[in-house]
Amino acid sequence: MNDQRSAAGAAAVAVPEAVAVPGGAAGPRGRGAALAPVALVVAGGLSVQFGSAVAVLLMPRAGAFGVVTLRLAVAALVMLIVCRPNVRGYTRADWGTVLAFGLAMGGMNTLFYQAADRIPLGAAVTLEVLGPLALSVVASRRLANLVWAGLALGGVVLLSGGGFDRLDPVGAACALGAGAMWATYIVFSARTGRRFPQADGLALALVVAALLSLPLGLMESGSKLLVPSTLGLGAMVALLSSVLPYTLELMALRRLPAPTFAILMSLEPAIAAAAGFLVLDQALSTTDALAIALVIGASMGAVRSQTRRVRSRERA
Repeated sequence: MNDQRSAAGAAAVAVPEAVAVPGGAAGPRGRGAALAPVALVVAGGLSVQFGSAVAVLLMPRAGAFGVVTLRLAVAALVMLIVCRPNVRGYTRADWGTVLAFGLAMGGMNTLFYQAADRIPLGAAVTLEVLGPLALSVVASRRLANLVWAGLALGGVVLLSGGGFDRLDPVGAACALGAGAMWATYIVFSARTGRRFPQADGLALALVVAALLSLPLGLMESGSKLLVPSTLGLGAMVALLSSVLPYTLELMALRRLPAPTFAILMSLEPAIAAAAGFLVLDQALSTTDALAIALVIGASMGAVRSQTRRVRSRERA
C-alpha cells in the first residue's frame, strides 16, 4: 500500500516500551500537546488514502503499473535528495537486506494498485491490512490473539459476500497478496533500520523498488508517462502517499507511544472507505461497513493485547 509503513508495521508486530508523551500535564495546553502527535498520524493516514484515491483517478491515463512507476520514481528521487544516503562501508548482507526491502516494497505497491484498479478502495485496504494483522498474531504466539484473527476473518467473509466474485476475484487476490508483501515489508523494514542510519535504508530501498517497477510501467504506458499532466498527478500521488505521510508519522513517533500509533493505523480501512466515497463515489453497503469495522476492531484488539503483554513483562 505505502512505503512509509515501516514504523507502523513495526509497532503493530512488536510493540516496544511506551514512550512518554511530552506535555502530559493537565490543562488545555497539556491536552493540546498530547493530541498534536495524534493529529499528525491521522493527517498522515488521510494523506495516504486520498493519495491512493488520486492514483485511481490517474489509472485511466497511466495504467496501474504506470502509476506505481511514477509514484515510486518520484518518491525515490525526493528521498535521495533529502537523505543523500551514503553508499560506502556496507556489507553484502546489508545490501541484501535493502534489496529484499525494496522487492517487498515494489511488490506491495504493485499488487495494491492492481487491486485498487479492480475493487473499491475501502475493500482493498481492508484485505491488505490482514497481512500485518496475521504477522502480529503469529509474532505474539498467544491463544487470545486467535480471537482477533477470527474476528478479522469474519469481516473478510462479510466483505466477500460469500464469494470474492462479488468483489472481482483477481482484485481481491491482489489485495491479499499486497497484505502478504506488507508483512514481508515490515520484517525487512526493521532489519534495514538496524543496518542503515536514519532514513537512508528507506531511500535506497525506494530506488530498488522504482527500478523494478520501471519496465512494467514502460511496457504498459510507454511515453504516456511523460505527458506533463500525468507526471504532475504522479508527483502528487508520490507526495501524498509516500513523502508527506512518512514525514508526519516520523514526527508523531517522537512523541507518541508506539501502541497508540499502531491502533491509529488500524483506522486506515475506514479512512480509505471515506476517500473512496468522497473522491471516487464508491459508496459502501451496510454489510461492507460492518466488515470493515470488524477488521478494524480485530487490528486494535491485537495491538492492545500485545501492549498488555509487554506491560505485564515490565512489571514482573
